[in-house]
Amino acid sequence: MSRRFYFITLFIAAFVSSAFSQERSSLVHTYSIVARDPASGQMGVAVQSHWFSVGSLVTWAEAGVGAVATQSFIDPGYGPLGLDLMRAGKTAPQALAGLIAADPGEAVRQVAMIDAKGKVAAHTGSKCIPGAGHIVGDNFSVQANLMLNEKVWPAMAAAYKNTQGDLADKMLAALDAAQAVGGDIRGKQSAAILVVSGTNTGRPWVDRVMELRVEDHPEPLKELRRLVHVHRAYQHMNAGDLAVEHNDMDKALREYGAAQTMMPDNLEMTYWTAVSLVNAGRLDESLPLFKKVFAGDPNWAELTPRLPKVGLLNVDEVGMKKILNVAPKK
Repeated sequence: MSRRFYFITLFIAAFVSSAFSQERSSLVHTYSIVARDPASGQMGVAVQSHWFSVGSLVTWAEAGVGAVATQSFIDPGYGPLGLDLMRAGKTAPQALAGLIAADPGEAVRQVAMIDAKGKVAAHTGSKCIPGAGHIVGDNFSVQANLMLNEKVWPAMAAAYKNTQGDLADKMLAALDAAQAVGGDIRGKQSAAILVVSGTNTGRPWVDRVMELRVEDHPEPLKELRRLVHVHRAYQHMNAGDLAVEHNDMDKALREYGAAQTMMPDNLEMTYWTAVSLVNAGRLDESLPLFKKVFAGDPNWAELTPRLPKVGLLNVDEVGMKKILNVAPKK
């Protein structure tokens, strides 16, 4: 063990003891999943609870390090402290064991951790409110407490293993399966999903693949799925913006078009698809899209003449007149 690693471990261990003695628990009973996609290396956490803003307390993850779900009579310190230990070189089982050993309230905690190599650990304290339990699988752990019945976490594990798609798809399937067999005995209120990259680039805005929260909603899982869909559409928008920045109009058109196909009623996505068509020399094809957008909100027609000045719309005066002619007459 290097001297640096030794002193980091000692510092974290000392901090853990003081942190657990000072934190007050919150009653975040819930079901959740931590998981890692072996193909992409992405890691994530997804959760649902009958508690306001569950994602602000339960979900923790760092690219290239690991992911943590901390719940039941929650101590949020398990999140950052678990990540600190894994960043310092501890495996998820070692990190969790160290934190549990230092926590006088471990009997009421439920925690799961996964590290960047796919090692997983979970703890369900002896005083977690039934139904409570967890299943640790290959590159994932599902855990639940205060459930209507004990079918919840086995259903989550089965859904995760049997669902095709990316990490977000599989974790959402696990949450849906939990709810389908009974879920939280109190009902439902909030949900969240957090996904990070398998490697750390030092740019958190790049490494954080997805972070979405439903703070308070009668159908939090349905709303979370809707937000995931919107997020994916805007990923295409972001890629289109980057293509415009690099003057790759063909790619911009593909990306904006993909976003617009996913969300055909979103005026902004339709608008930038129309702009990309013009920039690709397909002005006539753009006109129906401009017409739809201008009818929905005339401010887009007000914006359009400003774009050539900053190089975002390659059109002459004749072309601009054609575009503005499809706007509703004042």
